Amino acid sequence: MTTTHFDNVSVTTKANVYFDGKCVSHGFTLADGTKKSVGVILPATLTFNTGAPEIMECVGGSCDYKLDGTDAWVTSGEGQKFSVPGNAKFQIRVTEGFEAYHYICHFG
Repeated sequence: MTTTHFDNVSVTTKANVYFDGKCVSHGFTLADGTKKSVGVILPATLTFNTGAPEIMECVGGSCDYKLDGTDAWVTSGEGQKFSVPGNAKFQIRVTEGFEAYHYICHFG
């Protein structure tokens, strides 16, 4: 089931803009202190570094991702999630001509 909304949050209104605007996100904090972000990735192949473990939840569009140390690209579409370890790298590829990848990043 795809997450469609969060209640009782504090939102950081200034966007995080990465890779010349190919990735834009907003951070928010739940009432219990849990931090997350929501964002969109436009067509591109981007490499991200993590500090804490992350779960990437697709809420629209799709992407291919490749975890550090693997050779295989894996597709993640709406309603699907993938996990990335902390202190790691991963790549996300959104193909030109397809809908942008809309996501929630669950930290920790």
